[in-house]
Amino acid sequence: MIHQDLEVKNTKNKTKPSCCCSHDEPVHSDNDVHDHGHEHGAESSLFKLFLPSIISLIILLIGIGFDHYFPQNWFSGYVRIAWYAIAYLPVGLPVLKEAYESIIKGDVFSEFFLMCIATIGAFAIGEYPEGVAVMLFYTIGETFQGMAVSKAKYNIKGLLDQRPDEVSILENNIAVKIKAKDAKIGDIIQLKAGEKLGLDGELLSDSASFNTAALTGESKPDTKKKGDTVLAGMINGNTIAQVRVTTAYNDSKLSKILELVQNATTKKAPAELFIRKFAKIYTPIVVYLAIAICLLPMLFVDNYVFSDWLYRALVFLVISCPCALVISIPLGYFGGIGAASKNGILFKGSNYLDSISKIQNVVMDKTGTMTEGVFKVQEVIIKPDFDKEEILKLVNVLESHSTHPVATAIHNYAGAIDFSIELKNVEEISGHGLKAEVKGKELHVGNFKLLDKFNIPYDIDPNSVVYTTIAIAYDNKFAGYLTIADEIKEDAPETVSKLKALGVKVTMLSGDKTNVVQFVADKLGITKAFGDLLPEDKVNKVNEIKAKNETVAFVGDGVNDAPVIALSTVGIAMGGLGSDAAIETADVVIQDDKPSKIAMAINIGKQTKKIVWQNIGLAFVVKAFVLILGAGGLATMWEAVFADVGVALLAILNAVRIQRMKF
Repeated sequence: MIHQDLEVKNTKNKTKPSCCCSHDEPVHSDNDVHDHGHEHGAESSLFKLFLPSIISLIILLIGIGFDHYFPQNWFSGYVRIAWYAIAYLPVGLPVLKEAYESIIKGDVFSEFFLMCIATIGAFAIGEYPEGVAVMLFYTIGETFQGMAVSKAKYNIKGLLDQRPDEVSILENNIAVKIKAKDAKIGDIIQLKAGEKLGLDGELLSDSASFNTAALTGESKPDTKKKGDTVLAGMINGNTIAQVRVTTAYNDSKLSKILELVQNATTKKAPAELFIRKFAKIYTPIVVYLAIAICLLPMLFVDNYVFSDWLYRALVFLVISCPCALVISIPLGYFGGIGAASKNGILFKGSNYLDSISKIQNVVMDKTGTMTEGVFKVQEVIIKPDFDKEEILKLVNVLESHSTHPVATAIHNYAGAIDFSIELKNVEEISGHGLKAEVKGKELHVGNFKLLDKFNIPYDIDPNSVVYTTIAIAYDNKFAGYLTIADEIKEDAPETVSKLKALGVKVTMLSGDKTNVVQFVADKLGITKAFGDLLPEDKVNKVNEIKAKNETVAFVGDGVNDAPVIALSTVGIAMGGLGSDAAIETADVVIQDDKPSKIAMAINIGKQTKKIVWQNIGLAFVVKAFVLILGAGGLATMWEAVFADVGVALLAILNAVRIQRMKF
């Protein structure tokens, strides 16, 4: 069967699959998913796909009828040959053309070549109906295969490519419709109830509820407040909302996600790469074996009849076609990518589906992965020697130079930032905190390791405080600290139990205080947890695990985790609606930040691999059995058709069922 190109091409480029039915695959541009006439068009297109097979089948059945009712009558000789040749042409010509083009390109031993030899050979020995039937069923199987691939592609694009063609821009308080791609940064979009947002932006309305299914795979409403970021593909709820455009059309989060999925199949799994190499070696071998089956018996069989042994060789060729493997394996991985995408999990390649199925240890960051990453200041302890209000103002200004969630918590607590306070020599020290010069004195804000680094003494035991602590030093003196708390995610306990059920170990790493990390780990049932880690310490911990020959998946939420994500067997980013860095660095991106999707991703990987190996086993067992029968003269062309097209269809149906599974 034909090597379908399973890669999802860039939507700007028109593609044509190498299909024996010689039909153009529908080109899905960015706007195709909004074509309300798609279903009607699909019915018409479906009829066109099967039209050559329908014509061939009708002529074939009439010919078989003539053979049965008018044997040795007018339906014989050249009339009979011409009739079956006409039946052959609608399905045979495209394959003959593909075989010729493959030979010109240097690929002589292709499936097209096998089918041409087998069917033309059948005509040569007078088995006209069987020659037509082989090519007919081959074409029908090929058409179903093309439909399966197109459906898998369309399902992914239908889920992700949700951008509307037009948006309503406010000009002098009047809504004017323009092309979404023509909108500029700073334009204000007016969204009606039920409308999709075309570009990323900042919500100007006081509040609005959005359906985020295009980005997360779930339709649960997400309430946004004024100033929050909203993304292309989100569907507005039941109120009118206004959004200021902050990102160009082609740079939106949804565009990047779509591009990620479109390119996902370019990275092949080991099984796919093996089958490709295998097919190149296997196909010429079976051609030479077929020649041997036809000619060698001439030397050993007394009553040798050339036509009988040629028939056996042709049956052998039809059976040996490796289409079930060549097509169903990539389609299985593609189905896995599609199933994951529907659940808000984006794999950057089928090789990662394969890798994640073998993961033995999931190492995860705490903040933003197993906890919400939304901090709130619990208390502020400032020593009597310092002015509490002044210290808070200084801390608030300094934290404006940080993008860490802790900074947001401090801003929410301390209020408006006093930018009249001048800071000099502001420096962020990775894994420690911030330092700056203000009013001629040094200000340090961070963890207690920051104070240790600059030899600033303090009179408390940081481990005695359960919550996360932010130490403050002013003029090289310990001024006090803030305590900050973060909530555990709702599905975090479920995540740990599901991973354990899959036989996967769980380890937690964090730059937070050891006692805070241990507190969270105990609540989640994680036995291995480490705190007070710098980014390089996390790298060392992962290296220690890998040194035990364990495969590791690291789950993080931002650019600080990039070194560990790159080091791990599979890097998983809690991408959510946030960091571009996470999407670019990781191998797998979880769109809705739900840690339970980690276990789901592993399960999808395992199920995909299971289906792929089922297809490999099915194809090899059935083909090996029928090959033996064919070589021994016990199988006809009809059994050969089943072994080729039938097994391929079963394998394709098995491959696409993963898209209907519940995880």
